[in-house]
Amino acid sequence: MENYDFYRTDLVVEDEEMVKHHTEGEKEKLEESEGIIFSEERKGRTILTTVIVDEEGEKRIGKKKGTYITLTDPLLNAEDRKGLTKLAASMGKQLKKLTEPLSLQPNSKILFIGLGNKDVTPDAVGPLTMERLNAVVPDYYKNDGAEIFVYSPGVTIQTGLETADFIKAVVETVSPDLLIVVDALAARDSSRLCRTIQLTDTGIHPGSGVGNSRKEVSQETLGVPVVAIGIPTVVDGPVLIADAIDTLFGYMASKIEEENKPSSRLSVTPWLNTDTKKADRQTLIPVFGDWASWPHEERVQLFEEVLSNHQLKTFISPKEIDSWVQLYSSELSMALTSWVNNLKQSS
Repeated sequence: MENYDFYRTDLVVEDEEMVKHHTEGEKEKLEESEGIIFSEERKGRTILTTVIVDEEGEKRIGKKKGTYITLTDPLLNAEDRKGLTKLAASMGKQLKKLTEPLSLQPNSKILFIGLGNKDVTPDAVGPLTMERLNAVVPDYYKNDGAEIFVYSPGVTIQTGLETADFIKAVVETVSPDLLIVVDALAARDSSRLCRTIQLTDTGIHPGSGVGNSRKEVSQETLGVPVVAIGIPTVVDGPVLIADAIDTLFGYMASKIEEENKPSSRLSVTPWLNTDTKKADRQTLIPVFGDWASWPHEERVQLFEEVLSNHQLKTFISPKEIDSWVQLYSSELSMALTSWVNNLKQSS
């Protein structure tokens, strides 16, 4: 198959150039490559990935020059409030590092913007976070004006105006020292849904992950520093189909490998091997043909080609998305409030 990139994702760690470097050896090559500074470390359950892109890297991967920080907890679930609290707290620490070069002062003006549609659950993280975050505004309101501003502009289909135009008007009125945008994102890996937080100082293209890109919100377009905080809440339908088929093929290939092992006779359940990704898919070719051994990316390309003009084309979110969105809006607002308080109380 031709090497098209059919994935739509807002996460830099899911960019094609990054996905190619999953093994430790390949990660070392990426770390040594020109244009990209890549580092990854594990802190408890959280995987912290930092990608710094310069002008050369921007040409290579098509992502804007700047810093991208991704925090992922693979074990997180919608009932794990403590885990999400820790992830949000880690986000607050990374936000502090990301904004250190700005030399913000206790009297600096901060504008928070929540992007998205409050009436569409997977897209409501931004507006709901702002509803909770506005409680901090009175704490820093003085006779000569406010130092903290919170705003949710809605989406173009609700207002008839470009979201970026709304934000620009507010920025011109407020003249903030920093704009922080919170938004829902699209992922290319279903395992990242609601388990990842991305921070970047490059700004954001609202809706780009779902193929509905609006005007850019960035320092270049607004004249003030912009930090974007995003939570992946949806995945492209073809990706989910490919994930399901990969799981099925992995299961079948692993069962074939286990069939002649003595341990398989000792099983008290229908299944022993849980590491299906390493199973040899070549054993399935006589039954399913060559496509059984295709890489995951090529299988996604196939489904994207087939469904690109079909009514089945869709984006999917987890069944617990209502709980996820409420939890994230609560934890993000608390983490951002803590960050604001630390900034304002610093000497």
